[in-house]
Parts: sequence; C-alpha cells; structure tokens
Amino acid sequence: MDPNSPEYIIDQPLKILGFVYEELSATRVSGHLTVTDKCCQPFKVLHGGVSALIAEGLASLGAGIASGYKRVAGIHLSIHHLRPAVLGDLVFAESYPVNVGKNIQVWEVRLWKTKKTKKSEEKIMVSTSRVTLFCGVPIPDHVKDAPDQLKKFVSKL
Repeated sequence: MDPNSPEYIIDQPLKILGFVYEELSATRVSGHLTVTDKCCQPFKVLHGGVSALIAEGLASLGAGIASGYKRVAGIHLSIHHLRPAVLGDLVFAESYPVNVGKNIQVWEVRLWKTKKTKKSEEKIMVSTSRVTLFCGVPIPDHVKDAPDQLKKFVSKL
C-alpha cells in the first residue's frame, strides 16, 4: 500500500478495500472496486456497509470540492441495496450533486456492475444512495493542510 497514492491520502478505508478513483470534481466523483474477500460478507457478496462507505466517501469528497474545499460532515445517509455484487465482480461507483447549498448539500451515489450480452454491455444497479452533508465544519489544527492535499490530487485525476 503506497502511502503517497491519491487513494491513500484521500480516503484510507476505501484504499484498504481496493477502491480506485477515476474522477474527482465538484460535479462528479467516480471510481471502481473489485469485490474481494476484504469487502464481502460471509456469503461472498459485497457487504452493505462497504456500499455505504463508498457512498459516504464519494459524496463527502464531492461536497468538499463543491464547497471550496471546506470540511464537510455527513448528516444523513439513505441506501437501497438492489442486487448483489459477488466475489470477483468489478463494481463501478458514481456520485453527483442533487443540490448544492451554502451549508447543506445532497448527493446521489450509484453503484453498479456490468453484464456482457451478445450485443452490448448491460448496467446492473447494485445500490443507490442519497447523502446529505453539512458544509463548513471547522478544520482542526492538526489537519489544516487537508484541503491542500486534496487539491493536489483533484488536479491530477
């Protein structure tokens, strides 16, 4: 695990599970995760808590960027688990803002896998989430450089 990788600095719990960011912006945060033993429940399907972790992580990053790199805090998460993702599946995640207010933001997060058919590739929704976040939480002194760290990686992706 590279402690200098964007994923490690931005969100260590997701990095440990193998999540890789593809896009970070004020209007979209996306990435993917291969379902491994680290993120499965005993029946070898993606743990619902991991889906919730991805939802909160992506929405928080997007809201932080959209708020001008202010610290944000999730105040509500609603998630619907629709289909299982099994061991070995590649799960894609995408988050986008539904409402960006001065103090409150709402983000939609979708997780899906793909199934190849003879003619095309079909999206199979794994879960959908709504995350409400409070923006402008004070940044503690010991992490004052966190916004600068995030800005470095947003420009690279």
